Amino acid sequence: MESYVKTDSYGKKKVFNACLEPCAIEKGMRLIGGKWTGSIIYHLKDGPVRFNDLTRMLGGASKKIIDQRLKELESRGMVIRTVINDRPVAVTYELTEFGNSALKILDDLRIWSERHDIG
Repeated sequence: MESYVKTDSYGKKKVFNACLEPCAIEKGMRLIGGKWTGSIIYHLKDGPVRFNDLTRMLGGASKKIIDQRLKELESRGMVIRTVINDRPVAVTYELTEFGNSALKILDDLRIWSERHDIG
């Protein structure tokens, strides 16, 4: 049910059906809206990527923040971490089906941002 604002006969505004918890858009933004999160998901779209390759793809992000975001995405079930070598440690990250489901939204956002020269 959508919220709306009505003005009474005294000119006072009252909100009906106000959101008492985060709406679906806010919940979605919490999943993919963190700094570098959307870019990480987008760079994993073509399959597994090794951690160091991902850090090269995201030149402006520190390894610490990339590691942090990957852990968040893994805990949310959007990314799978696979150890491919123990010594030295080498891991890959890839999107789950749930993670892949965010790609259309992110691609639409990319197109919208480029069209409106948001920067």
